Amino acid sequence: MRPAVRLLAAVKPQFLESGTPTGLTGLFTHPTPRGTLSYLYSSTLDKLQRIPESSVYRQSTEALIKHRLSIVDSVKPEGYEAWQERIKKLLEEHKDLTGPHGIAVLHSHGGNQFITSRQKGEVDERIEEWDGAENKEPELEGTRSKEERAKQFQQLVEEAQQPAIGQMEIEPEPQLTKEQIEELEAKIGAGLIEEVIQVAEGEHMLVNRMIEARV
Repeated sequence: MRPAVRLLAAVKPQFLESGTPTGLTGLFTHPTPRGTLSYLYSSTLDKLQRIPESSVYRQSTEALIKHRLSIVDSVKPEGYEAWQERIKKLLEEHKDLTGPHGIAVLHSHGGNQFITSRQKGEVDERIEEWDGAENKEPELEGTRSKEERAKQFQQLVEEAQQPAIGQMEIEPEPQLTKEQIEELEAKIGAGLIEEVIQVAEGEHMLVNRMIEARV
């Protein structure tokens, strides 16, 4: 019954419009529910490994999250595999994207990889204004031969054609259709997908406290 409030959200032909009201006060349509849940669940499962297997908290939380993650993994948007290949190629060509000064963070769990945009504050403030350009050794002074000038000019042309890491963007995961989101909501059975994300975020933070408390 709860997903019925989704009727109050602005709907495109096939997709729910990001940022529009869901019908629940203060809760708006999430832009990337599948990718967000995949990351939160996988990251939480990784953190749970630091809690003793005998812990009732770990056992119950792990079982629930694995069940929900399997549901999320079973529903893929159209073009998902092609998107994965494009992201893989991009990361191979620009390894600095996920480096210490990159614009993205690469996460892995159970053989799966997830990429998220780096949040403000995750980079050292002393280099925050750095635009991603590679730091190079200063050039030697003196005259250049014709061949050296030609090579130098070619390097400048190639560098100008390559965008700085800080100016690049990560292509977002393809959207789930309205029907696919409703399918996820029905299978999980915990309200709107945005509510499910809120619970996942809370669990992701709670597990840190449980680790500190050595449950």
